[in-house]
Amino acid sequence: MIDDSAKAAARLLSWYDRNRRDLPWRAKPGEAVDPYRVWLSEIMLQQTTVPAAAPYFRNFTERWPTVRALAEAPLDDLLVAWAGLGYYARARNLHKCAQAVVSLHDGRFPGDEAALLELPGIGAYTAAAITAIAFARKATVVDGNVERVIARVFAVADPLPNVKPTLRKLAATLTPDERPGDYAQAMMDLGATVCTPRKPKCMLCPWTEFCEARAAGIAETLPRKVAKTEKPTRRGTAYWLLNPDGAVLLRRRVESGLLGGMTEIPSTAWQAEAPDGAALAVHQPLALSWRALPGLVRHTFSHFHLELAIVTAQAGDGWREAEGLWVPIDRLSDQALPSVMVKVARHALAHA
Repeated sequence: MIDDSAKAAARLLSWYDRNRRDLPWRAKPGEAVDPYRVWLSEIMLQQTTVPAAAPYFRNFTERWPTVRALAEAPLDDLLVAWAGLGYYARARNLHKCAQAVVSLHDGRFPGDEAALLELPGIGAYTAAAITAIAFARKATVVDGNVERVIARVFAVADPLPNVKPTLRKLAATLTPDERPGDYAQAMMDLGATVCTPRKPKCMLCPWTEFCEARAAGIAETLPRKVAKTEKPTRRGTAYWLLNPDGAVLLRRRVESGLLGGMTEIPSTAWQAEAPDGAALAVHQPLALSWRALPGLVRHTFSHFHLELAIVTAQAGDGWREAEGLWVPIDRLSDQALPSVMVKVARHALAHA
């Protein structure tokens, strides 16, 4: 049990000074912290691992080294650079937020949580992280790693997600006034490298003596989670249509909803049942003789599995009547294709 929060914070910060991770967005000791890099990394790390986010972060900061540069970039360029990172609403909000920082704050991120929360795409966690890390102001930063550490230190057995407010309140009791940014990053590092989901390295933990879950022998069982319901499966058919020049037809999805604003290979709606002949005819880009390709493309989103069949056809003289954008196959990588559509393209090229 932690009855001396100052002692606990000092112990953790001492451990962090010796063991901090070298991350591309993290300022080195003695370096000034750039709020833009903190914000960009925190948005990228939502629902994404550090190894997956790192190359995207390097690419973004090389192409757009400031929030003003990002705000002035065409959204399509940003979406292409984001492709493969997933959860594309983050990319659209990233652009909106950069523009808001420029228009409302003259290109400088505000330094308090309330003002940060007014910006597009910034929630409680990100606002706290920017406040603590970029501006060295006291704020309680709670991500999945921190939740795990707090649940174990205080032996909180109630399951996620309902217990999140309790974990945040407990975390707030430990947040120090001094070095709040380093403390926030120390908590993240502790959860990522020592207090791991499986087989936590308790003997290496600076908080071993404080951890109630370790004392009770239940550390690896925490935090507990409500059993997940099985994801449903949706089905559809994608249309791989080539014109006489060998270009493939693409179109842009509507701005709202799943993959909003992204480029896609035309398809039917994604529903529980595979589309019948009537549905295939309604959604086809051109009335042609379509040939089914062998196999299915499978992809998993956060809330459902997707199975896509692919049909292909060659457009004749009326190819210009199709609504969308004709793109040479060797230029597909220039488009903002989400991962599922990259899979469709690869499958079609392998089997057409």
